[in-house]
Amino acid sequence: MFTEQFNKYSWEIIKQSILNKTAHDVRMALQKEKRDLEDFKALISPAAAPHLEEMAVISQKLTQKRFGKTIQMYIPLYLSNECQNICTYCAFSLDNKIRRKTLSDAEILEEVRMIKKMGYDHVLLVTGEANQTVGVEYLKKAIRLIKPYFSNVSLEVQPLDTTDYTELIEEGLNTVLVYQETYHQENYKFYHPKGKKSNFNYRLETPDRLGKAEIHKIGLGTLIGLEDWRTDCFFTALHLNYLEKNYWQTKYSVSFPRLRPIELAGTEQTVLKDYDNYMNDRELVQLICAWRLFNTELEISISTREEERFRNHLVKLGITSMSAGSKTNPGGYAVEQGSLEQFEISDERSAEEVAEMIKKQGYEPVWKDWDKTLGAKLC
Repeated sequence: MFTEQFNKYSWEIIKQSILNKTAHDVRMALQKEKRDLEDFKALISPAAAPHLEEMAVISQKLTQKRFGKTIQMYIPLYLSNECQNICTYCAFSLDNKIRRKTLSDAEILEEVRMIKKMGYDHVLLVTGEANQTVGVEYLKKAIRLIKPYFSNVSLEVQPLDTTDYTELIEEGLNTVLVYQETYHQENYKFYHPKGKKSNFNYRLETPDRLGKAEIHKIGLGTLIGLEDWRTDCFFTALHLNYLEKNYWQTKYSVSFPRLRPIELAGTEQTVLKDYDNYMNDRELVQLICAWRLFNTELEISISTREEERFRNHLVKLGITSMSAGSKTNPGGYAVEQGSLEQFEISDERSAEEVAEMIKKQGYEPVWKDWDKTLGAKLC
C-alpha cells in the first residue's frame, strides 16, 4: 500500500526542499529528457517562475507529440448532494442547511437526454458521500441506466472497497477520480472533522484498491488552497510514481481544482471565506507545465472552476481534457434549476461555445473518448 511509502516522508522537510531549489536546479531539470521527483520539485518551486515561458514551450511540444492537437470534452452529471461527511470547504457538507436531492431513474434519464443534446459521449457521475443513500447498489443502477448512451463513464464519489469497484467495473465503469484533498495528514482532520472521509489512510489507499480492481483509469489530485500547493503536488507526484510502478496497466490523469466560494441557497452563509494558501493564475500555469515535463503520458484536466479567458490560454499549454456547460447541482441540466450547487463555476459558456474556441486555436474537441477495448490484447 502507498501508506508505507508515504509514511517515510515529512511534510515540512519536503516543503523546505522545494523552497530551497535554485535556478541551477531548474535549468538542469529543463535540459533533461526524462525528469524525476527532484526535477519536479525544481519545476514547481519559486525558482522556476522566471523560466515559465521555456517551460510552456516544452510542455506544448510534449503534449502535441503524445496527444496531438486534441482536447477531450467531458461533463459532470451530479446524481445527488446527499452527504454524511462534514467538510469545511464544501456546500454539500452535512452541517450545511441546504435542500437535499437524489435523482430518480427517470430524472437521471432526463439529464442524460439533455447532455446528449450537447454532443457529449463522456460523462462524469458525481455524488456526495452518503453510502446509505447513494451507495454501491444505487451507483450500479445508475451506470446500468447511463452506459447505453455513453462510451465512457467516470465516477467521482465516496471511496469504496476493491470488491465494490470490481462490481461497478463489470457494469461499465471506466474511470474513477479520487482526490486526497490534501496530503497534510495532521491538518486533514481539521478539514474533515466528521464522517467516513475523516479516515485519512482509507482515502489515501483508495487508488491501491482501484488498481487491484484493474480499473482502466485513475484520476488523482488535491484541492488547491487548503495547504501549500507545492508540497501537496509533490505528494501527488510521489503517489503517481508509486501507482504507475505497481499498477502499470492502468492509465492516470491529474486535476488541480482551486477552491471556489459558494453561496448557500436561502441563507447568508458563504462556504470558503478565508483560506490562506492562494494560488494565482501564473502559478497554475507553472504547475500544469511542470506536470507535463514530469510525465508525458499523464492526462491533465481543467474544469469550469477556472475563468473563461484563463481557460482559453490553457488549451495549448499541456491540458488534454476540459469540461464545458457544467452544472454542479443534481438535476441541473433538465430536472432541477434551483441553487443546490457544490461550488460556483467561473466559465459559464455552453459546450458548443467552448468547442468553437478550441477549434479557433487549431485544436480539435473530441467528444467520444477512445473505447476501453481499443488496443486491448486479443485472446
